[in-house]
Amino acid sequence: MHILLVNGPNLNILGSRDADHYGTITLKEIEKTFTERASDLNVDLVSVFQANSEGDLVDFIQNNKADAIVINPGALTHYGYSLRDALEDFGKPVVEVHISNIYAREDFRNKSVIADIATGQISGLGLNGYLAALDFLIGNNQP
Repeated sequence: MHILLVNGPNLNILGSRDADHYGTITLKEIEKTFTERASDLNVDLVSVFQANSEGDLVDFIQNNKADAIVINPGALTHYGYSLRDALEDFGKPVVEVHISNIYAREDFRNKSVIADIATGQISGLGLNGYLAALDFLIGNNQP
């Protein structure tokens, strides 16, 4: 199974960003732990990618073949319609992940334009949300 791990805007500054909401873990630590878990599960992790630009995320999704995507769209969760369209066009399982609980934050964060096309959504579990998404995909889909 080939899985893409995709992270959106501002996730590149995890570790120095609002620790009350995001903790102190860095994106590099998330990617390393995710990659190690994938390897332990005999998953061929195609690539990890982070961008602050919606267009770059869309291009990455369109230009990479995979069986599934784990994505933390960051703020694009709430208004990233071209990202949503690219994920829908992908046509395979997509799990939306958020480090913080987007439903326990500001009102504008309570709406996800991704949720209705995602296979599932995990919110508020930090690093464990990424790992749960990977475990879900391995347990529920065949290569």
